[in-house]
Amino acid sequence: MNVTDAHGGDLSRGLEEVPVLFEGLAFHTFQYSPDNVQGPGSTEDPSEVTLPGCSCLSHSCCIDSCSCLQTHGQTYDSTGTLLNLNRTDLGFCSPVFECNALCTCSDDCSNRVVQRGLRFRLQVYKTRDRGWGARTLEKISHGAFVCEYAGEVISFEEARRRQLAQRSEENNYIIAVREHAGTGSVTETFVDPAQVGNVGRFLNHSCMPNLVMVPVRVHSVIPRLALFAGRDIEAQEELTFDYSGGYSNQRPAELLPMQSDAQARRTDGLQKKVCRCGSNNCTQFLPLDLSILS
Repeated sequence: MNVTDAHGGDLSRGLEEVPVLFEGLAFHTFQYSPDNVQGPGSTEDPSEVTLPGCSCLSHSCCIDSCSCLQTHGQTYDSTGTLLNLNRTDLGFCSPVFECNALCTCSDDCSNRVVQRGLRFRLQVYKTRDRGWGARTLEKISHGAFVCEYAGEVISFEEARRRQLAQRSEENNYIIAVREHAGTGSVTETFVDPAQVGNVGRFLNHSCMPNLVMVPVRVHSVIPRLALFAGRDIEAQEELTFDYSGGYSNQRPAELLPMQSDAQARRTDGLQKKVCRCGSNNCTQFLPLDLSILS
């Protein structure tokens, strides 16, 4: 069954609080999931509650008494706006920890944002020259949570296998989250929404994006890849993020130096694709390794 068969044009088929609309002809089938799911090679179930909760009885947690906020710091204001997006200009971003299923605070707690899901009306549509894309149908304020980049959580080996098996005309959806877990220690999470995913899979790359990706932990140690508005975004504007994880509008360090066209189109068994974002600082090619650092 394709997405035009039922559910009144809602791409999420009722799984999101706000319907995800689409415009144009039907596209290939994929399984819509608002949340990450366990995929091949993953040893952790993203749906399992593994983080401790607070014992707050108030409507909304405050840093004076909440163990979650005291341990991880306050990252949202009272309206659910991310407080410090400037940290993404430093080449890394710090993970956010929200209250979770074991917390006794209200579902309306200001430290519960990403877990509430979509709140803005988004639309998947056919762009002029970049295939499918996603745009907002209403204005979004700077720092507001927009959507997740959800999909299968897979192992490095599975991620590499899938990348090398891709044909030149296929898109690479896999994102790698690299986190510093201590001196000389780096943990990695790989998320692929190609077959199982949400509206985030339709977001295009831009070298000058309007969204920032931040790892957010809610119930599980597996981070949720949350996208926040890096500036005020107008209605009908396409939503984009930097596939290499940057937001400083500088050339991402992960990109390879410029080569001849023949050399640049294939590196280490992976196809390079031309970037069509049209920004003034465009790096000409999409990043081979979709990644964010924290």
